[in-house]
Amino acid sequence: MTPSPVKNPTDAELRILHVLWRHGPCTVRDVHTELSREGALVGYTTILKLMQIMAEKGLVVRDDSARAHIFRAVPSEETAQNSLMNDLLKRAFDGSAQKLVMHALETHKASPEDRAEIRRLLDALERENT
Repeated sequence: MTPSPVKNPTDAELRILHVLWRHGPCTVRDVHTELSREGALVGYTTILKLMQIMAEKGLVVRDDSARAHIFRAVPSEETAQNSLMNDLLKRAFDGSAQKLVMHALETHKASPEDRAEIRRLLDALERENT
């Protein structure tokens, strides 16, 4: 069975998902505390509302069995990244992975380690296709 497509999160929703991916299931207070630590000037009630909307969109699930509701990310970080990448690839690069990669490498400095990893990946892909 093919998994249902992930609804792409907004930037604010993505910041919340990053907290949930790093720390696992959290209360709204936990997320608010973490985002405040990161310098986000977002109120508790704003985060609560965003997480309620995210639950409606299927981005998080809420366990309301205890007094403090616990929220858990539904898509894995990799699944969400794949969905966002596919959307970006289609919308901004006409579906061309080559255009996307070339643009990324031309506009963002890749470390020697990153370049070596990219070379290893390209070599592995070449071996698979021969």
